Amino acid sequence: MPSAPLSSIPTITLKSGAAMPQLGLGTWRLQGRECTQAVKAALALGYTHIDTAEMYGNEKEIGAAIEGTPRERLFITSKVWLANLAHDDVISACDGTLGRLGTPYVDLYLVHWPSREIPVADTLRALDKLVRLGKARSIGVSNFTERLLEDAVAAAGDGSPICVNQVEFHPWLYQRELLASCGRLGVALTAYAPIARGTQLDDARLQRIARAHGKTAAQVCLRWAVEKGMAVIPKAGSRAHLEENMAIFDFSLTPAETAQLDAMPQQRLVRPEFAQF
Repeated sequence: MPSAPLSSIPTITLKSGAAMPQLGLGTWRLQGRECTQAVKAALALGYTHIDTAEMYGNEKEIGAAIEGTPRERLFITSKVWLANLAHDDVISACDGTLGRLGTPYVDLYLVHWPSREIPVADTLRALDKLVRLGKARSIGVSNFTERLLEDAVAAAGDGSPICVNQVEFHPWLYQRELLASCGRLGVALTAYAPIARGTQLDDARLQRIARAHGKTAAQVCLRWAVEKGMAVIPKAGSRAHLEENMAIFDFSLTPAETAQLDAMPQQRLVRPEFAQF
């Protein structure tokens, strides 16, 4: 495939020193040929940040899509599943991820969900080992609350720093305290489901703001998040949606518009039985 154009997407500097693109492609529920084609289309448009996880079951398809793209041009995130958080299991899981992706390293490797049974310090020792082995450039967590994040940062100690907390975040789940906690701890926040899976895009307030800027409701949601300093990884399967999601860096929300979005009624969409919210 032809090389993708150099991306103009802004980046966030992580504690590790790595530059994480502020917009990435989320791939949850993208499977098979649809996944491969979506990633290829994203790369052609200038995306470089691709987010996956062993639980998604699509790492092999993403590996096929990125083949031929210079590895240094990409920022690939994957996640170790809840059942694999014991030290040796983390190492094995990462090796499996790298094999399926066809890459010698991931740019960011996350704990997908916190465990009630396995001490986070055990998991972090394994993640630190992966960094020292060159198999992960940066590490972090996902779906961690303020308290769990603080515990994890403390447990990391002098090892590799926790760089990212990836959580559900959108105007209908404005996690102010968590965002502030991430800021105090120097942990970047990545928002998954940043447009609330499309469930609220017909909201009249959101639509008015979108019309005022000549943008879509989804673009306004993404802009709201990036203006708060976080990265966003909306899922997109079509070129049209990929292009739409990319066109969020040429406008700004007014303070009044931001306040309206900040005040949306709150609803968490992702709440599995094992969550520790």
